Amino acid sequence: MPKDAPRRWDRRMQQRLAHGEAAALGELYDRFASLVHGLAHRVLGDESAADRITREVFGHVWENPDAYDPRQGPLRSWIATLTHQRAVHRLRQTESAALARGGEGTKEDLERKVRRASAAARADYIVTAMPTPLRAALELAYFQRRDYRQTAADLGVTEDEARRRLRLGLQLLSTANDPGTTPGATARTHDTSPGPGATL
Repeated sequence: MPKDAPRRWDRRMQQRLAHGEAAALGELYDRFASLVHGLAHRVLGDESAADRITREVFGHVWENPDAYDPRQGPLRSWIATLTHQRAVHRLRQTESAALARGGEGTKEDLERKVRRASAAARADYIVTAMPTPLRAALELAYFQRRDYRQTAADLGVTEDEARRRLRLGLQLLSTANDPGTTPGATARTHDTSPGPGATL
């Protein structure tokens, strides 16, 4: 697939939504609903709340397709950012209301909970959005406990390439704890393209 193909799809999708094409919204939902629901659930930890956020996000996209600027990054990143912002806002609202009703904890506890949930959602998004070679290397090294030599052998790449993929993957994951980033922004600001010798 040509490198610019995803961007062309994004621009065309935006145009179809702007023209009120209901089929476009259905296609967009099929492609991104699991991403949106997964991110919302990671932040909120509640199925029905994640369902509501999912409906809100796609409703917003349907009503405001021109809010997306293809020059700023992929449509997937924009939708992830919308989801993250709404889910974090909902979590803060819910927890603040619980405190106001006399629930346990303090405002500092609330903010810690929000930060943890937000970082977990960013990490999930980073892993799912990163190129397959980086994700595969991280899964081998950190879930299957392979060292970089075993990872290289399993992936059929050089040891230098295995180290490079692990380093890039970890650099991306390290941004999950930066409260100034949202999932989409994280993906847009890092070059995660495989280097020489990478096999996709």
